Amino acid sequence: MEAEMGLLWEVSAVEFVFVTVVLGGGGAYAIGRSTALGWSGWGLMAFYVFLLTLAVRFIHFSLFDGTFFLPFETLWTAVYYALIDYVVLFAIAALGRTFVRNRQMARQYGFLNAS
Repeated sequence: MEAEMGLLWEVSAVEFVFVTVVLGGGGAYAIGRSTALGWSGWGLMAFYVFLLTLAVRFIHFSLFDGTFFLPFETLWTAVYYALIDYVVLFAIAALGRTFVRNRQMARQYGFLNAS
């Protein structure tokens, strides 16, 4: 498989959407939801998303010929695409967290919105 190396994806757009957005995004949404339900802070969510980013990078590496962190020649390429994956996954996790937190607040403090 020949690398197409874009700004957002390393191998292909389809691979990026499938692995990062669909698979990783589902996990990121669950992370955001669980940190909101447990009333945990943003720092814990950021750490969990970091661990998920490592897993997503490994899937890119093992299944689609992407780069990983260990060979020094590909380290900075892997860090670049890991940062992109992290930003996308963090945004999805923040969406899940905000959605669940808004529901919690509306349920807990619904009397504030009563007219």
